[in-house]
Amino acid sequence: MPGAQVRGLLKLSVIVAILTIAIKTLAWWVSDSVGLLSDAMESFVNLASALLAIAMVIIAQRPADADHPFGHTKAEYFSSGFEGMLIAGAAVGIVWAAVQRLMNPQPLQALGWGMALAVAASALNGWLARRMLVASRSHRSIVLEADARHLITDVWTTAGVLIGLVLVKLSGWLWLDPVIAIAVALNILREGVKLAWRSVDGLMDTAVEADVRAQIDRTLAQFAHPTIRFDHVVTRRAGQRRFLDLHMHMPADWSLGRAAALRADVEQALMSEIPGLRASIQLLPTNVEAHFNDVVDPL
Repeated sequence: MPGAQVRGLLKLSVIVAILTIAIKTLAWWVSDSVGLLSDAMESFVNLASALLAIAMVIIAQRPADADHPFGHTKAEYFSSGFEGMLIAGAAVGIVWAAVQRLMNPQPLQALGWGMALAVAASALNGWLARRMLVASRSHRSIVLEADARHLITDVWTTAGVLIGLVLVKLSGWLWLDPVIAIAVALNILREGVKLAWRSVDGLMDTAVEADVRAQIDRTLAQFAHPTIRFDHVVTRRAGQRRFLDLHMHMPADWSLGRAAALRADVEQALMSEIPGLRASIQLLPTNVEAHFNDVVDPL
Protein backbone atom coordinates (compact mmCIF):
# COMPACT_ATOMS: atom_id res chain seq x y z
CA MET A 1 0.00 0.00 0.00
CA PRO A 2 1.59 3.33 -1.08
CA GLY A 3 0.59 5.23 2.06
CA ALA A 4 2.07 2.55 4.31
CA GLN A 5 5.35 2.63 2.37
CA VAL A 6 5.57 6.43 2.67
CA ARG A 7 4.98 6.26 6.43
CA GLY A 8 7.48 3.40 6.73
CA LEU A 9 10.20 5.43 5.01
CA LEU A 10 9.48 8.44 7.21
CA LYS A 11 9.72 6.29 10.34
CA LEU A 12 13.04 4.97 9.02
CA SER A 13 14.08 8.60 8.52
CA VAL A 14 13.42 9.26 12.23
CA ILE A 15 15.61 6.32 13.23
CA VAL A 16 18.41 7.39 10.87
CA ALA A 17 18.18 10.99 12.12
CA ILE A 18 18.63 9.82 15.73
CA LEU A 19 21.62 7.69 14.74
CA THR A 20 23.27 10.49 12.75
CA ILE A 21 22.70 12.96 15.60
CA ALA A 22 24.54 10.60 17.95
CA ILE A 23 27.38 9.97 15.47
CA LYS A 24 27.86 13.59 14.43
CA THR A 25 27.62 14.89 17.98
CA LEU A 26 30.34 12.42 18.96
CA ALA A 27 32.40 13.63 15.97
CA TRP A 28 32.09 17.22 17.20
CA TRP A 29 32.84 16.24 20.81
CA VAL A 30 36.07 14.42 20.00
CA SER A 31 37.32 17.07 17.55
CA ASP A 32 35.87 20.35 18.93
CA SER A 33 35.30 21.46 15.31
CA VAL A 34 32.59 24.06 14.84
CA GLY A 35 32.28 22.83 11.27
CA LEU A 36 31.31 19.38 12.53
CA LEU A 37 29.02 21.05 15.09
CA SER A 38 27.18 22.76 12.24
CA ASP A 39 26.81 19.39 10.53
CA ALA A 40 25.38 17.87 13.73
CA MET A 41 22.88 20.71 14.15
CA GLU A 42 21.45 20.01 10.71
CA SER A 43 20.69 16.44 11.80
CA PHE A 44 18.42 17.82 14.56
CA VAL A 45 16.49 19.54 11.77
CA ASN A 46 16.25 16.18 9.98
CA LEU A 47 14.70 14.62 13.08
CA ALA A 48 12.14 17.39 13.62
CA SER A 49 11.24 17.39 9.93
CA ALA A 50 10.73 13.63 9.82
CA LEU A 51 8.45 13.69 12.87
CA LEU A 52 6.33 16.49 11.38
CA ALA A 53 6.25 14.75 8.01
CA ILE A 54 4.75 11.61 9.58
CA ALA A 55 1.98 13.69 11.18
CA MET A 56 1.24 15.53 7.91
CA VAL A 57 1.15 12.32 5.84
CA ILE A 58 -1.37 10.80 8.25
CA ILE A 59 -3.55 13.93 7.88
CA ALA A 60 -3.10 14.02 4.09
CA GLN A 61 -4.37 10.45 3.74
CA ARG A 62 -7.64 11.14 5.50
CA PRO A 63 -10.63 10.68 3.17
CA ALA A 64 -12.68 13.62 1.97
CA ASP A 65 -15.39 14.81 4.35
CA ALA A 66 -18.07 17.49 4.55
CA ASP A 67 -15.59 20.18 5.58
CA HIS A 68 -12.89 19.06 3.13
CA PRO A 69 -14.70 17.71 0.03
CA PHE A 70 -11.48 17.62 -2.02
CA GLY A 71 -9.56 15.70 0.65
CA HIS A 72 -6.64 16.66 2.90
CA THR A 73 -3.71 16.09 0.52
CA LYS A 74 -2.46 19.67 0.76
CA ALA A 75 -1.34 18.98 4.32
CA GLU A 76 1.91 17.67 2.81
CA TYR A 77 2.85 21.20 1.74
CA PHE A 78 2.85 22.36 5.37
CA SER A 79 5.49 19.74 6.15
CA SER A 80 7.88 20.92 3.43
CA GLY A 81 7.28 24.56 4.37
CA PHE A 82 8.00 23.90 8.04
CA GLU A 83 11.12 21.96 7.09
CA GLY A 84 12.31 24.98 5.11
CA MET A 85 11.84 27.23 8.14
CA LEU A 86 13.67 24.76 10.40
CA ILE A 87 16.59 24.68 7.99
CA ALA A 88 16.71 28.49 8.00
CA GLY A 89 16.70 28.50 11.81
CA ALA A 90 19.53 25.97 11.91
CA ALA A 91 21.52 28.15 9.51
CA VAL A 92 21.20 31.13 11.86
CA GLY A 93 22.39 29.02 14.81
CA ILE A 94 25.37 27.73 12.84
CA VAL A 95 26.42 31.26 11.84
CA TRP A 96 26.20 32.42 15.47
CA ALA A 97 28.42 29.55 16.69
CA ALA A 98 30.86 30.07 13.81
CA VAL A 99 31.24 33.80 14.48
CA GLN A 100 32.04 33.08 18.14
CA ARG A 101 34.75 30.62 17.12
CA LEU A 102 36.06 33.01 14.44
CA MET A 103 36.56 35.64 17.14
CA ASN A 104 38.19 33.11 19.47
CA PRO A 105 39.97 30.34 17.47
CA GLN A 106 40.56 27.03 19.24
CA PRO A 107 42.88 24.14 18.29
CA LEU A 108 41.15 21.04 16.94
CA GLN A 109 41.49 17.65 18.64
CA ALA A 110 41.39 14.06 17.29
CA LEU A 111 40.44 15.36 13.87
CA GLY A 112 40.89 11.96 12.21
CA TRP A 113 38.31 10.29 14.44
CA GLY A 114 35.88 13.16 14.01
CA MET A 115 36.14 13.02 10.22
CA ALA A 116 35.73 9.22 10.18
CA LEU A 117 32.52 9.45 12.22
CA ALA A 118 31.19 12.19 9.93
CA VAL A 119 31.82 10.00 6.87
CA ALA A 120 29.88 7.12 8.47
CA ALA A 121 26.90 9.37 9.24
CA SER A 122 26.99 10.83 5.73
CA ALA A 123 26.95 7.38 4.15
CA LEU A 124 23.86 6.50 6.20
CA ASN A 125 22.08 9.68 5.08
CA GLY A 126 23.03 9.10 1.44
CA TRP A 127 21.62 5.56 1.47
CA LEU A 128 18.30 6.74 2.94
CA ALA A 129 18.06 9.77 0.63
CA ARG A 130 18.35 7.56 -2.45
CA ARG A 131 15.57 5.25 -1.25
CA MET A 132 13.28 8.15 -0.41
CA LEU A 133 13.88 9.97 -3.69
CA VAL A 134 12.95 6.88 -5.73
CA ALA A 135 9.81 6.36 -3.62
CA SER A 136 8.83 10.06 -3.89
CA ARG A 137 8.74 9.80 -7.67
CA SER A 138 6.60 6.67 -7.72
CA HIS A 139 4.16 8.01 -5.09
CA ARG A 140 4.34 11.70 -6.15
CA SER A 141 4.96 12.63 -2.51
CA ILE A 142 6.34 16.11 -1.85
CA VAL A 143 6.98 15.08 1.78
CA LEU A 144 9.34 12.28 0.77
CA GLU A 145 10.99 14.45 -1.88
CA ALA A 146 11.56 17.30 0.58
CA ASP A 147 13.04 14.94 3.15
CA ALA A 148 15.21 13.22 0.54
CA ARG A 149 16.57 16.47 -0.88
CA HIS A 150 17.32 17.72 2.61
CA LEU A 151 19.29 14.54 3.29
CA ILE A 152 21.17 14.99 0.02
CA THR A 153 22.02 18.53 1.09
CA ASP A 154 23.22 17.08 4.38
CA VAL A 155 25.54 14.70 2.51
CA TRP A 156 27.05 17.54 0.46
CA THR A 157 27.33 19.64 3.60
CA THR A 158 29.36 16.92 5.30
CA ALA A 159 31.56 16.56 2.23
CA GLY A 160 32.27 20.31 2.26
CA VAL A 161 33.05 20.25 5.97
CA LEU A 162 35.44 17.33 5.56
CA ILE A 163 37.29 18.97 2.68
CA GLY A 164 37.64 22.11 4.76
CA LEU A 165 38.93 20.18 7.78
CA VAL A 166 41.56 18.49 5.63
CA LEU A 167 42.71 21.97 4.58
CA VAL A 168 42.78 23.07 8.23
CA LYS A 169 44.92 20.06 9.13
CA LEU A 170 47.33 20.66 6.24
CA SER A 171 47.61 24.42 6.61
CA GLY A 172 47.11 24.96 10.34
CA TRP A 173 44.70 27.83 9.62
CA LEU A 174 42.25 27.58 12.54
CA TRP A 175 40.09 30.40 11.19
CA LEU A 176 39.18 28.18 8.25
CA ASP A 177 37.01 25.93 10.46
CA PRO A 178 34.42 28.63 11.36
CA VAL A 179 34.52 29.99 7.80
CA ILE A 180 33.55 26.52 6.56
CA ALA A 181 30.69 26.46 9.07
CA ILE A 182 29.39 29.79 7.74
CA ALA A 183 29.58 28.47 4.18
CA VAL A 184 27.61 25.41 5.28
CA ALA A 185 24.98 27.66 6.87
CA LEU A 186 24.55 29.69 3.68
CA ASN A 187 24.19 26.52 1.63
CA ILE A 188 21.49 24.98 3.82
CA LEU A 189 19.74 28.35 4.04
CA ARG A 190 19.45 28.31 0.24
CA GLU A 191 17.94 24.83 0.39
CA GLY A 192 15.51 25.94 3.09
CA VAL A 193 14.29 28.87 1.00
CA LYS A 194 13.73 26.53 -1.97
CA LEU A 195 11.68 24.11 0.14
CA ALA A 196 9.58 26.91 1.65
CA TRP A 197 8.87 28.35 -1.81
CA ARG A 198 7.80 24.94 -3.12
CA SER A 199 5.34 24.72 -0.25
CA VAL A 200 3.90 28.16 -1.02
CA ASP A 201 3.76 27.34 -4.72
CA GLY A 202 1.84 24.13 -4.03
CA LEU A 203 -0.71 25.89 -1.84
CA MET A 204 -1.48 28.28 -4.72
CA ASP A 205 -3.05 25.55 -6.90
CA THR A 206 -0.36 25.22 -9.55
CA ALA A 207 -1.05 23.28 -12.73
CA VAL A 208 -0.06 19.62 -12.98
CA GLU A 209 3.44 18.68 -14.11
CA ALA A 210 4.28 18.87 -17.82
CA ASP A 211 4.46 15.08 -18.23
CA VAL A 212 1.08 14.61 -16.53
CA ARG A 213 -0.49 17.28 -18.75
CA ALA A 214 0.98 15.59 -21.83
CA GLN A 215 -0.60 12.30 -20.74
CA ILE A 216 -3.97 14.04 -20.31
CA ASP A 217 -3.72 15.48 -23.81
CA ARG A 218 -2.82 12.10 -25.30
CA THR A 219 -5.76 10.43 -23.56
CA LEU A 220 -8.25 13.06 -24.71
CA ALA A 221 -6.89 12.86 -28.26
CA GLN A 222 -8.02 9.21 -28.37
CA PHE A 223 -11.64 10.41 -28.15
CA ALA A 224 -11.33 13.43 -30.44
CA HIS A 225 -13.64 13.38 -33.49
CA PRO A 226 -15.01 15.96 -35.95
CA THR A 227 -18.21 15.96 -33.86
CA ILE A 228 -16.49 15.72 -30.46
CA ARG A 229 -14.01 18.19 -29.04
CA PHE A 230 -12.59 19.26 -25.68
CA ASP A 231 -11.75 22.75 -24.43
CA HIS A 232 -11.33 24.81 -21.24
CA VAL A 233 -8.92 22.18 -19.94
CA VAL A 234 -7.82 23.37 -16.48
CA THR A 235 -5.66 21.38 -14.05
CA ARG A 236 -4.36 21.75 -10.51
CA ARG A 237 -2.47 19.59 -8.04
CA ALA A 238 -2.76 19.09 -4.30
CA GLY A 239 -0.09 16.82 -2.85
CA GLN A 240 -0.53 13.37 -4.39
CA ARG A 241 -3.90 14.25 -5.96
CA ARG A 242 -4.46 15.77 -9.41
CA PHE A 243 -7.63 17.58 -10.47
CA LEU A 244 -8.91 18.17 -14.00
CA ASP A 245 -11.85 20.29 -15.24
CA LEU A 246 -12.85 20.50 -18.90
CA HIS A 247 -15.72 20.85 -21.35
CA MET A 248 -16.65 18.08 -23.79
CA HIS A 249 -18.68 19.19 -26.83
CA MET A 250 -20.80 16.67 -28.76
CA PRO A 251 -23.75 16.69 -31.20
CA ALA A 252 -26.89 18.33 -29.82
CA ASP A 253 -29.12 15.51 -31.09
CA TRP A 254 -27.43 12.87 -28.95
CA SER A 255 -29.49 11.43 -26.11
CA LEU A 256 -28.41 12.22 -22.56
CA GLY A 257 -27.70 8.54 -21.96
CA ARG A 258 -25.34 8.30 -24.95
CA ALA A 259 -23.50 11.50 -23.97
CA ALA A 260 -23.14 10.40 -20.35
CA ALA A 261 -21.83 6.99 -21.42
CA LEU A 262 -19.08 8.60 -23.52
CA ARG A 263 -18.20 10.96 -20.68
CA ALA A 264 -17.85 7.94 -18.36
CA ASP A 265 -15.49 6.30 -20.88
CA VAL A 266 -13.34 9.45 -21.04
CA GLU A 267 -13.21 9.76 -17.24
CA GLN A 268 -12.31 6.09 -16.84
CA ALA A 269 -9.52 6.39 -19.42
CA LEU A 270 -8.10 9.48 -17.72
CA MET A 271 -8.15 7.96 -14.25
CA SER A 272 -6.63 4.70 -15.52
CA GLU A 273 -3.73 6.54 -17.19
CA ILE A 274 -3.13 8.99 -14.32
CA PRO A 275 -3.48 7.48 -10.83
CA GLY A 276 -4.87 9.89 -8.25
CA LEU A 277 -6.62 12.04 -10.86
CA ARG A 278 -10.11 13.41 -10.23
CA ALA A 279 -11.76 14.54 -13.47
CA SER A 280 -14.82 16.77 -13.76
CA ILE A 281 -16.28 16.96 -17.29
CA GLN A 282 -19.09 19.31 -18.30
CA LEU A 283 -21.17 18.22 -21.32
CA LEU A 284 -22.05 20.85 -23.92
CA PRO A 285 -23.63 20.71 -27.41
CA THR A 286 -21.19 21.28 -30.27
CA ASN A 287 -22.60 24.69 -31.14
CA VAL A 288 -22.63 26.04 -27.55
CA GLU A 289 -19.65 27.85 -26.08
CA ALA A 290 -19.03 28.71 -22.44
CA HIS A 291 -17.81 32.27 -21.93
CA PHE A 292 -15.95 33.00 -18.72
CA ASN A 293 -12.48 33.96 -17.67
CA ASP A 294 -10.85 30.54 -17.88
CA VAL A 295 -7.84 29.34 -19.82
CA VAL A 296 -9.12 28.11 -23.18
CA ASP A 297 -7.11 25.16 -24.42
CA PRO A 298 -8.84 23.44 -27.35
CA LEU A 299 -7.79 19.99 -28.48
